[in-house]
Amino acid sequence: MILPLISSLALAFLCGLLVGSFLNVCIHRWPRGESVVRPRSRCPACEKTIPWYDNVPVLSYLVLKGCCRYCRAAIEPHYPVVELLNGLFYAFIFWCYGVDPIAWKLALFVSMMLVLVVTDWREYILPDELTIGGLIVGWAISPLVYLDGEASRLFLLILEKQYSPGLVSVLESFAASLLIAGFFFLLGEAYYRLRHVEGLGLGDVKMVAMIGAFWGFGDTLLTLILASLLGSVVGIAMVLLARKDWNHALPFGSYLGATAIAVALWGDDILSWYFQELS
Repeated sequence: MILPLISSLALAFLCGLLVGSFLNVCIHRWPRGESVVRPRSRCPACEKTIPWYDNVPVLSYLVLKGCCRYCRAAIEPHYPVVELLNGLFYAFIFWCYGVDPIAWKLALFVSMMLVLVVTDWREYILPDELTIGGLIVGWAISPLVYLDGEASRLFLLILEKQYSPGLVSVLESFAASLLIAGFFFLLGEAYYRLRHVEGLGLGDVKMVAMIGAFWGFGDTLLTLILASLLGSVVGIAMVLLARKDWNHALPFGSYLGATAIAVALWGDDILSWYFQELS
């Protein structure tokens, strides 16, 4: 019993590493408007094609000591970090859910969030391929992997409408993405008109819509609260410790992505802990 479980976890981890290697291609190429299919992976510094044996997730980075084989240019550390994190997340998701459809949804969502976290942190860019593409995927998945949809159930009850779990899930996905992102957009516009400084980018709005499409009202609102808290803590720390200006731009998408992963995997535990602390 133990051996098959360990083998399955190892396989999930390996799949996560391999997908993580592709995520790094997306992280490097999408902000530059390049194809993620062609050409083959190459060194950004000397543009030499990377052979397969130098492209093994995590292991190649360690063997090459973080440098290109040909020009010895440093390989950015986010490459093994993304691969390793994606592998660990896949193994954890399999441990918790097996091969249930929710596991596939979580794995897909976590991988997309990892790309958005890193691209926004490095480039201040949230690629449409993931935000808009993820929004469409979230809507498409909603009738297949049901959302809890408490807000949508209440809405249908008030209207005295009959509903099925599939209808509730679809309504929750569409309503959460459009209403929360719409409010987020208006909030950013109000801030800009009052301060004449862009507080929220359109990419952040699209990312919020994507998260809403995947998880509905409750988890998206919790993600926004936690992302705002995390952004505030990091922003204050950068001002006090790194001597940054109070108007220094922060990659809010990175905080959104990190907290969205946490809420998707541990949202119920976070809420349970919070209410337990209040009682």
